[in-house]
Formats: sequence, structure tokens, C-alpha cells
Amino acid sequence: MDIGTIGIWTNKLEFLPAAQAQELARELEALGYGALWFPETLGREALTQAALLLAATQRMTIATGIANIWARDAVAMANAQRTLTEAYPDRFLLGLGVSHAPTVEQVRGHRYRRPVAYMRAYLEAMDRAPFTAVPPRTAPRRVLAALGPKMLALAAERAWGAHPYFVPVAHTAQARQLLGPAPLLAPEQAIVLETEPSRAREVARQHTARYLRLPNYVNNLRRLGFTEEDLTDGGSDRLVDAIVAWGDLDTVVRRIREHLAAGANHVCIQVLTAEPATIPREQWRELAAALLH
Repeated sequence: MDIGTIGIWTNKLEFLPAAQAQELARELEALGYGALWFPETLGREALTQAALLLAATQRMTIATGIANIWARDAVAMANAQRTLTEAYPDRFLLGLGVSHAPTVEQVRGHRYRRPVAYMRAYLEAMDRAPFTAVPPRTAPRRVLAALGPKMLALAAERAWGAHPYFVPVAHTAQARQLLGPAPLLAPEQAIVLETEPSRAREVARQHTARYLRLPNYVNNLRRLGFTEEDLTDGGSDRLVDAIVAWGDLDTVVRRIREHLAAGANHVCIQVLTAEPATIPREQWRELAAALLH
């Protein structure tokens, strides 16, 4: 599987009918992006979404960023992965994550517990899952949504690599040290193509405020040296600027290359817009021209 060095991470497919989401995937493939990453929250079911996007494209990797392990049991997850890998060899990358306690408990009705131990047991159950259909000709690939040292270690041991989300470049450098040289490291990088500081940070802070309500991200930022003052009111300027690259095209491209220099194999670019439902086609085209050609 070759996912290239640059991909697109987006939740904006949720705002489009399935046929239009497929059309958008074809456009991103034509621009040269190596992978299209999308989340699983309360919209389309992740494996179904992956099937729709794989059917619409020919070369680009389709990656879940991430599929929630609380949404389906390990046998269902393993066999969906095998089904898609058999149908689309070396083009489906299964990103797995433990999600967050509020979503798992309040929305899905499960009890959130010991995420690293639960993930390990889940991966072991996936590997044992029986499959009586035609097997894939190529090895199914999976990565873990990993932030802390224990989950990163598990990603190195039991997966193809790690897909950290909502992280600064400093985390990428630490993650590479913890993973070692071989595993894939594919961090997400949010960007705002806006040069006026107050407008750029307003859009960026809409993004950071959402994730600073979730303990997993907050605890990771504390490990990286951010203070309680940094973590309040949507994040300090210092935190916002570390998480979201904003400015002109050269500035955001420089941040993406900093991740690659720090040890990332692949960077998943998430373009933020003032209106969440806006599809940033022009920004994706500009980034492709700067990074892929």
C-alpha cells in the first residue's frame, strides 16, 4: 500500500449526498492526493462510507480516521476490512480508535474502560476472527489513533502504524521516537488559509474549542507542556497556533513539511472554514499545486 506523503482529512463529506461525496473523492484523486481520510461520529457508518468512496475512485487510498471500535464487534470490523481489501487490493486503510467517553457512554450506551487494554483485546479478537468468504490477496492494513506512549507502543506492535489527531509538530517528533523507524506515522494537520490573525484564529478556535472538551486530547496536550491557561476558553493563542497552521499558502505548507521533517511519513491535511459545511475545493487545489506537483 502506497498512500503517498500528503492526504486530505475531512468531515465535509457528511454534508453532501452520497453521489456528490463520491464525485468529490474523484476530484481529490485527480488532484493527486494519496489518501482520503474521514471520521466516524454520528453521520455515515464508516465502513459503508469507505465502500462508497472506494467504488468511486481508482487509485487513491480510502482511510477511516477513525472507525470507532465501540461501533461494531471485532469480528464485524475484521470481516468488513477483509471484504473491502479483497474488493480493492491495497486501497483500504482501516484506522481504528477508542473514541471518547462521552460519545461511547452517552450516545452508544457502552461503558468506556481501560482504552489501551480494550484496544489490545479488540485487535487480538480481530486477528482470530473467522472469515469464510473469498480472502483478500493482499494484507489488510490498519493504523491506530494513538496519542499517548502506551497506545503508540501498541500501534507499533499490533498495527501498521499510528494516526495521531489534533497534535502539534512536537508530538510528531515524540511519536516517531516511540514508534521506531518502521511504522507509518500519519498525523492530521488542521489549517486555515487566512492571513489576518484575528479572523484566522476565530476559525481555528471554533475547531480547538470542540476538542478541548475531550479528556484524551487535553491530557495529551498537558503531556506536551501546555498549561491550564492554554487549555481554557477554546485555547490560548499559543495552543491554537500550535494545533492549527494559519496564514498564506507558504506558511501552511511549511508546517506540513515540518511534520515530515519531524518523522511523519504522511500528513493528513484538514482545511477549516468559517462555515463548517463549506467545501474548500479551491484550497484543496491550491495545496495540491504547492505540495504534489
